Amino acid sequence: MKIALIGYGKMGKEIEQVAIERNHSISLIIDINNPDDFTAQNLQKADVAIEFTRPETAVNNIRKCFAANIPVVAGTTGWLEHFDAIKNECIAGENSLFYASNYSLGVNIFFKINQLLAKIMNNFEQYEVDIEEIHHTQKLDAPSGTAISLANDILKVVERKKRWELDEQDDATALCIKAIRKDSVPGTHIVKYNSTVDYIEMTHCAKSRKGFALGAVIAAEFIAGKKGCFNMEDLLKF
Repeated sequence: MKIALIGYGKMGKEIEQVAIERNHSISLIIDINNPDDFTAQNLQKADVAIEFTRPETAVNNIRKCFAANIPVVAGTTGWLEHFDAIKNECIAGENSLFYASNYSLGVNIFFKINQLLAKIMNNFEQYEVDIEEIHHTQKLDAPSGTAISLANDILKVVERKKRWELDEQDDATALCIKAIRKDSVPGTHIVKYNSTVDYIEMTHCAKSRKGFALGAVIAAEFIAGKKGCFNMEDLLKF
């Protein structure tokens, strides 16, 4: 499979390495140094594009892939206010989009456990729930897309929580997300249910970027040749 890499920072380089290990080739690399190469003609040399850039450029990058009729795996977070519009454009144009807030297979297992635990904890109001996420200092959005996904799954079933808030501590109806930026941490997420007598805590800790890169390449393998919008639940079949 031929892959176009849209974004060639640390994550893009990790994806390149994993893709080559899985016997794929890189047909195009787009970065800030060669924006003029980001054309439909060049994109069409690939079977699929993988996009890891910045929140302010992600939507336009995805639309360029749609215009070239190239399936796109979107890994940038922080642009979800535009997601419904992009999804509608994908369907209307018979394009292909794979989006996940986190491509780590372990994190997506963590998502599923979080959903199951939230259903149980809805019955135990004495437990206060909050989320903490820790990432490297280069991460631009806060809270992380992964933390927002965890929070939204909790909000669906824990009736005493009505919304999530960044760093909110005093509103009992708000689910607090604490975002910490520290050195070169690849990504740690903690969901904690705390009572006066004990607490229940779940943690996922990424050891490196390779887990995210592997998931993105597997997503690219999955979406190649397909039409529509897909996510990790489609891939993993939970």
